[in-house]
Amino acid sequence: MAKLLGHSMIGFESGGGTDDTFRAMNPRSGEPLAPDFFSATREDVARAVELAHHAFAAYRQTSGRDKGRLLRHIAGRIESIASPLIERAHLETALPKVRLETETARTVNQLRLFAGVVEEGSWVMARIDRGEPARHPLPKPDIRSMLCPLGPVAIFGASNFPLAFSVAGGDTASALAAGNPVIVKAHPAHPGTSELVGQAITDTTRDLGLPEGVFSLLFDRGTQVGIALVEHPLVRAVGFTGSRKAGRALLDIVAARPEPIPFFGEMSSTNPVFVLPEALRRNADTIASGLYASFTLGAGQFCTKPGIVFLPEGAEAGAFQARLRSLVEGSKGFTLLSAGIHSSYCSSVAGRRTTNAVTVVAEKPSLAQETGFEAGAVLFETDADSFLNHPDLGAEIFGPSTLLVRHSSRDELLRIARNLEGHLTATIHGTDRDLHDFQDLISVLETKVGRLIVNGFPTGVEVCHAMVHGGPYPATSDGRSSSVGSAAILRFCRPICYQEFPNSALPPELKDNNPLEIWRMVDGQMSKKPLSQRGRC
Repeated sequence: MAKLLGHSMIGFESGGGTDDTFRAMNPRSGEPLAPDFFSATREDVARAVELAHHAFAAYRQTSGRDKGRLLRHIAGRIESIASPLIERAHLETALPKVRLETETARTVNQLRLFAGVVEEGSWVMARIDRGEPARHPLPKPDIRSMLCPLGPVAIFGASNFPLAFSVAGGDTASALAAGNPVIVKAHPAHPGTSELVGQAITDTTRDLGLPEGVFSLLFDRGTQVGIALVEHPLVRAVGFTGSRKAGRALLDIVAARPEPIPFFGEMSSTNPVFVLPEALRRNADTIASGLYASFTLGAGQFCTKPGIVFLPEGAEAGAFQARLRSLVEGSKGFTLLSAGIHSSYCSSVAGRRTTNAVTVVAEKPSLAQETGFEAGAVLFETDADSFLNHPDLGAEIFGPSTLLVRHSSRDELLRIARNLEGHLTATIHGTDRDLHDFQDLISVLETKVGRLIVNGFPTGVEVCHAMVHGGPYPATSDGRSSSVGSAAILRFCRPICYQEFPNSALPPELKDNNPLEIWRMVDGQMSKKPLSQRGRC
């Protein structure tokens, strides 16, 4: 395994760090893992941001081909260290190596997806409205616009995805693709994994001759570095994946800045599942088995975990519940990612257990042990009135549990749906007849989530151009955005307009001859042709 040094990476140099050191913890044993990691100082933060600010002047002008080259080389370098990287990530997270192999593949595929997007170039949404000097009563000016990068972006690594949503994850890949330097605040639960990936990115940027400051990585055991980052006046946007409490705290800090900036936070989602009557009659056992696999996948530590399931009253619901009870009681223990997640899960389960409106249908007690972060699966149940009267029952419990909610009528189900807060996903299990009979449920859910799923389960997010991984607050801080798929690049850019510019002074994307051969909207119609080959509409 590569030697870990435990220091932040400030551009091409090591950070100084404070005396406040910390170590990763092995979730299975609870034992600390060498080496010590040094929390970054405020001076480290300031230096990283200033380097990023200076690098932005050059990096924002980098061609799509060269940005694509950077992303592809980062992907290749991560693949070259896959073995020690997966080994370290396994020690720090207790995630199975097979899962980490899959996550490594997803990480490099994301990088290559964005490489392809910027190499092709049409993502900038170039628009050209040619001037008409002879128009009466007023001449029409020549106006052209496109998307441009924002500036230094602060990214927060996620606890539950040490690779795909962390140092070289989708936030970093999309921000770099858009032309923004990136400063990553590593998650303290997997600092060794973060250092290995951070070194791969640093080595790549240096080898390709890119400006120092295009990438930096900061360590911190607590919150001070993250706060200093989002407060720094030269940081132009923030990408965050984590809890609602932490995300809301950062969002409030961003909003209180003298100059507020975009904050793209993925914060909380319970991902409701609706099992409709005919589907329940036909497929109760299959749906129950799939649901169990989904809410316990990754020990229930997925932002897309189905945490609420709505069922119609009746005998079929009883059979569904019995199948789930059998699966939960026969399950093995689950190892959670960190002491903080373990503590939060245990306290949340204990709190729900004492709620009068809730029944514990099944549970698998965790093995008694003094070390490690093991927890058992829990299945709760309540009724529709209780769910509506206790808003806290809709709160996310991060871990292997879910809540069954029985309803007695179609109107009651629609009332529940209308009262839901924002989520990343909603899933409907239904036959063609169910979907016809519950069209108004689909219409309600379209206003509540970013992704609707039929006859599947929300865990498992395909990285592709059409994917939306976002949703109305509190699922995300900005429901117009996605943190997965090529649309994620749109978070870290803004439109800029050029009026009456001579062709020689325009960026390549807007020049008359279209040297990049990208798709552009010209006088209201999409075209790749040079302007000389297009007539007037």
